[in-house]
Amino acid sequence: MPKKPFHIPLAFQNRILGFFHSQIEQQKRILQHVRRGLPENLAKHACHCLISGNSLVVYTDSAMWASQLRFYTQAMLANIEPLTRGGVQKVQIKIMTVNTGAVSQPVFKAKIPSAATLDMMQKQSLSIRDGELRLALQRLNSTLKKLAG
Repeated sequence: MPKKPFHIPLAFQNRILGFFHSQIEQQKRILQHVRRGLPENLAKHACHCLISGNSLVVYTDSAMWASQLRFYTQAMLANIEPLTRGGVQKVQIKIMTVNTGAVSQPVFKAKIPSAATLDMMQKQSLSIRDGELRLALQRLNSTLKKLAG
Protein backbone atom coordinates (compact mmCIF):
# COMPACT_ATOMS: atom_id res chain seq x y z
CA MET A 1 0.00 0.00 0.00
CA PRO A 2 1.52 3.38 -0.96
CA LYS A 3 2.23 5.80 1.85
CA LYS A 4 0.27 9.03 1.92
CA PRO A 5 2.42 12.14 1.86
CA PHE A 6 2.41 14.33 4.93
CA HIS A 7 0.33 17.45 4.40
CA ILE A 8 1.14 20.62 6.19
CA PRO A 9 -1.57 21.68 8.66
CA LEU A 10 -2.68 24.53 6.37
CA ALA A 11 -4.14 21.94 3.99
CA PHE A 12 -6.46 20.45 6.61
CA GLN A 13 -10.14 21.28 6.87
CA ASN A 14 -9.53 22.43 10.42
CA ARG A 15 -7.93 25.87 10.00
CA ILE A 16 -7.07 26.12 13.71
CA LEU A 17 -4.10 23.80 13.17
CA GLY A 18 -2.98 25.99 10.30
CA PHE A 19 -3.21 29.06 12.48
CA PHE A 20 -1.05 27.49 15.20
CA HIS A 21 1.44 26.26 12.64
CA SER A 22 1.81 29.76 11.19
CA GLN A 23 2.25 31.21 14.71
CA ILE A 24 5.03 28.73 15.45
CA GLU A 25 6.78 29.54 12.17
CA GLN A 26 6.50 33.26 12.87
CA GLN A 27 8.03 32.81 16.33
CA LYS A 28 10.88 30.75 14.84
CA ARG A 29 11.63 33.55 12.35
CA ILE A 30 11.62 36.14 15.13
CA LEU A 31 13.98 33.99 17.21
CA GLN A 32 16.38 33.63 14.27
CA HIS A 33 16.48 37.41 13.77
CA VAL A 34 16.97 38.04 17.49
CA ARG A 35 19.83 35.54 17.70
CA ARG A 36 21.64 37.16 14.75
CA GLY A 37 22.34 40.27 16.81
CA LEU A 38 23.64 38.44 19.87
CA PRO A 39 27.07 36.99 20.65
CA GLU A 40 27.19 33.26 19.97
CA ASN A 41 27.36 32.17 23.62
CA LEU A 42 24.41 34.41 24.52
CA ALA A 43 22.34 33.48 21.47
CA LYS A 44 22.13 29.89 22.73
CA HIS A 45 20.25 31.12 25.79
CA ALA A 46 17.60 33.06 23.91
CA CYS A 47 15.19 30.12 23.93
CA HIS A 48 11.90 31.52 22.59
CA CYS A 49 10.63 34.84 21.23
CA LEU A 50 7.25 36.29 20.45
CA ILE A 51 5.69 39.65 19.82
CA SER A 52 2.95 40.73 22.17
CA GLY A 53 1.43 44.11 21.38
CA ASN A 54 4.33 46.52 20.99
CA SER A 55 6.78 44.33 22.94
CA LEU A 56 9.26 41.69 21.96
CA VAL A 57 9.18 38.98 24.64
CA VAL A 58 12.37 36.94 24.88
CA TYR A 59 12.43 33.82 27.06
CA THR A 60 15.71 32.64 28.55
CA ASP A 61 16.71 29.80 30.85
CA SER A 62 18.23 31.64 33.83
CA ALA A 63 18.40 34.99 35.59
CA MET A 64 22.09 35.31 34.75
CA TRP A 65 21.41 35.14 31.01
CA ALA A 66 18.42 37.44 31.37
CA SER A 67 20.65 40.15 32.82
CA GLN A 68 23.12 39.70 29.96
CA LEU A 69 20.35 39.84 27.34
CA ARG A 70 19.15 43.19 28.70
CA PHE A 71 22.35 44.80 27.43
CA TYR A 72 21.37 43.83 23.87
CA THR A 73 17.81 45.19 23.75
CA GLN A 74 18.63 47.79 21.07
CA ALA A 75 20.40 45.19 18.93
CA MET A 76 17.42 42.82 19.22
CA LEU A 77 14.98 45.60 18.27
CA ALA A 78 17.13 46.56 15.28
CA ASN A 79 17.29 42.95 14.05
CA ILE A 80 13.53 42.37 14.15
CA GLU A 81 12.69 45.78 12.66
CA PRO A 82 12.34 44.34 9.10
CA LEU A 83 9.79 41.82 10.40
CA THR A 84 7.74 44.27 12.45
CA ARG A 85 8.17 47.49 10.44
CA GLY A 86 8.91 49.43 13.62
CA GLY A 87 5.84 48.25 15.51
CA VAL A 88 7.87 46.99 18.47
CA GLN A 89 9.31 49.57 20.86
CA LYS A 90 10.38 47.59 23.92
CA VAL A 91 11.87 44.25 24.92
CA GLN A 92 10.78 42.12 27.85
CA ILE A 93 13.11 39.38 29.06
CA LYS A 94 11.42 36.52 30.89
CA ILE A 95 12.87 33.51 32.63
CA MET A 96 11.34 30.13 31.92
CA THR A 97 10.54 28.49 35.22
CA VAL A 98 9.56 25.19 33.65
CA ASN A 99 11.81 23.42 31.23
CA THR A 100 10.07 22.96 27.91
CA GLY A 101 10.94 20.81 24.97
CA ALA A 102 12.31 17.32 24.62
CA VAL A 103 14.99 17.66 27.29
CA SER A 104 14.06 15.65 30.35
CA GLN A 105 14.94 16.62 33.89
CA PRO A 106 16.73 14.07 36.06
CA VAL A 107 14.41 12.40 38.53
CA PHE A 108 15.51 12.81 42.11
CA LYS A 109 14.63 9.98 44.46
CA ALA A 110 14.50 10.12 48.22
CA LYS A 111 17.33 8.41 50.06
CA ILE A 112 15.73 5.66 52.12
CA PRO A 113 17.58 4.69 55.32
CA SER A 114 18.91 1.15 55.64
CA ALA A 115 16.90 -1.60 57.35
CA ALA A 116 19.18 -1.40 60.39
CA THR A 117 18.57 2.34 60.72
CA LEU A 118 14.82 1.83 60.38
CA ASP A 119 14.87 -0.86 63.11
CA MET A 120 16.85 1.42 65.42
CA MET A 121 14.40 4.25 64.71
CA GLN A 122 11.48 1.99 65.58
CA LYS A 123 13.08 0.97 68.90
CA GLN A 124 13.92 4.59 69.77
CA SER A 125 10.37 5.76 69.04
CA LEU A 126 9.03 3.36 71.69
CA SER A 127 11.04 5.14 74.40
CA ILE A 128 9.60 8.60 73.67
CA ARG A 129 7.14 9.80 76.33
CA ASP A 130 5.29 12.36 74.21
CA GLY A 131 2.51 10.33 72.58
CA GLU A 132 2.04 12.63 69.60
CA LEU A 133 5.74 12.65 68.75
CA ARG A 134 5.99 8.85 69.27
CA LEU A 135 3.02 8.30 66.91
CA ALA A 136 4.51 10.63 64.27
CA LEU A 137 7.85 8.80 64.35
CA GLN A 138 6.14 5.43 64.11
CA ARG A 139 4.14 6.60 61.08
CA LEU A 140 7.32 7.96 59.48
CA ASN A 141 9.08 4.66 60.14
CA SER A 142 6.17 2.74 58.65
CA THR A 143 6.18 4.90 55.52
CA LEU A 144 9.94 4.56 55.09
CA LYS A 145 9.71 0.76 55.41
CA LYS A 146 7.03 0.69 52.69
CA LEU A 147 9.19 2.82 50.42
CA ALA A 148 12.23 0.65 51.12
CA GLY A 149 10.73 -2.45 49.97
